[in-house]
Amino acid sequence: MKIYPAIDIKNGKCVRLQQGVMDSSTEYGDPLEMAKKWAEKGAYYLHVVDLDAAFAGEFVNREVITQIVQSLKIPVQVGGGIRTREDIRVRLDDVGISRVILGTVAVEDPELVKWAVSKYKDRIAVGIDAKAGKVAIKGWADETDTDAVELAQQMRKLGVRTIIYTDISKDGMMTGPDIENTETIVKKTWVNLIASGGISSIGDLQRVKGTGACGCIIGKALYDGAFTLEEALKAAK
Repeated sequence: MKIYPAIDIKNGKCVRLQQGVMDSSTEYGDPLEMAKKWAEKGAYYLHVVDLDAAFAGEFVNREVITQIVQSLKIPVQVGGGIRTREDIRVRLDDVGISRVILGTVAVEDPELVKWAVSKYKDRIAVGIDAKAGKVAIKGWADETDTDAVELAQQMRKLGVRTIIYTDISKDGMMTGPDIENTETIVKKTWVNLIASGGISSIGDLQRVKGTGACGCIIGKALYDGAFTLEEALKAAK
């Protein structure tokens, strides 16, 4: 199982939110310096979210994300506000991001997802963010009636091979991950599932690994020192 240290960017700063609420942010300094820190400690993939883009729909933090991609030798996946073909092209072709994460468009424009997968294949992932099993979109601000597991199955049929599943109610709360839905999505789709939200201990990582997930995103637990990245990498092997 791969470990993905998370770097969420708001107003050019590295932050962590609680349950995706923008007003709940805690700042952790410069995103580029944080990215270098995780790379130096052994990370082999980074998970970056442009929070401003998720709400505004524009590539607000392009400059700092470009710096991260160009400064590191490890791959970087990026999500937040990616809703058009041009959004995808700019990030993958111009900036050189390794993989982009499509969220809102998976619900509103599945044909775009189909096009993206046909053109970029494994460089496309779909982010499914849910509250009580229902998908939320547009920076988690809008809740839908779409079932998270059913959406995962639909994305699999479109050729999506990587899905990032986040339980919003647990994100940034360090109350433990959503093991039940993580395992259900794995068993019903057999995609490469990356779990996110609620990780608070090495035990949580081991439980996620037991679901068959291929990856786990860790944010607040690393930033607040619940355990080290080195310990997480060791537990994931």
